[in-house]
Amino acid sequence: MDAFEILLRGLAAGVTLTTGIGFLRSARPGAARWSGALFSLSVAAFAVHSGGSETRSLGPVFGSIAWSLAVGGTAYFWAFGVSLFEDRRLDLSLFAPAAVMSMIGAIGALAPYGPAGGVWIVHNLLEVVLVAHVALVIWRGWRGDLVEARRSLRGPFMLVVAVYTVMLSGFEVAELLGFRPPWGGPLQAASLALLSLVGAATFLQARPVLFESPARNLSDAPDLDAVPAQDRPTLAKLEALMTGDEVWRREGLTVGQLAAEVGTTEHRLRRLINGALGFRNFADFLNARRIEAARAMLADPANARTPVSAIAFDLGYASLGPFNRAFKDATGLTPTAWRGQALGGSPEL
Repeated sequence: MDAFEILLRGLAAGVTLTTGIGFLRSARPGAARWSGALFSLSVAAFAVHSGGSETRSLGPVFGSIAWSLAVGGTAYFWAFGVSLFEDRRLDLSLFAPAAVMSMIGAIGALAPYGPAGGVWIVHNLLEVVLVAHVALVIWRGWRGDLVEARRSLRGPFMLVVAVYTVMLSGFEVAELLGFRPPWGGPLQAASLALLSLVGAATFLQARPVLFESPARNLSDAPDLDAVPAQDRPTLAKLEALMTGDEVWRREGLTVGQLAAEVGTTEHRLRRLINGALGFRNFADFLNARRIEAARAMLADPANARTPVSAIAFDLGYASLGPFNRAFKDATGLTPTAWRGQALGGSPEL
């Protein structure tokens, strides 16, 4: 490996380590910052470990840690993507795919030459699945994202997803097939250095609003100081539609449809809901009303025999699964468990 490639790999490792430290600058780093830091470490580890023997002289302990981070890199990328764009909370399940990927990698490393190829193919396929899911999360939540800085980041992030996937999978598949052209190492190092610089430029100066997900309750009064005087009638119309007309019960309600009823533009409504009401995405804005109503319905003895699915449909959910997930995320309990506690028993439904 020539000096130029070593320089590029060192640049990639140094920049991503700096970015990883930058992710943790907050006094209270959340899921997006922790997963971003771990992803940065995994890229740095990959830059070092994929360079050959010249860059692997880390000793058995640090070498094993770097190898594990590198092998699980796509899973850390997945954790960063879903926590950033879905406001996931920090819990161990967020990093379970990384543990699985590292375990598969360990099996591949210890297996005989023939079976090892099949193990690494499975590893690569799982990488594709994880990256495809990140792309789906980015695309699916685009219209409902109320954080303008994050919404504008979705397109470039999807492009980086594609470049990263093609680069990583391409080099790994080529190596499995025994194809190691002399220009492969420098090209990989240059790609890593470029993506590292792009990531640093994007996230080292990122505003806290991109990562922080403050708790929001309907009992909290709107921050009227953050609402220009000309927007206050729009806020009042929105409140009337949500409280009086209960438009949140409509299945499939979009921010565009609500903006049309309020009589404003999508961009202005997003800014209003985010800035004055504190919600980061439109689904959470609707779920706040729906889950509050669900709690009341589930705690009412008159509804003790009403199926949970019927309650979900009445509140605007298209199916039971999203309702269960939203309810548990908000309360820590499933709807059935909540009903059981509220009614002092667990009615059979």
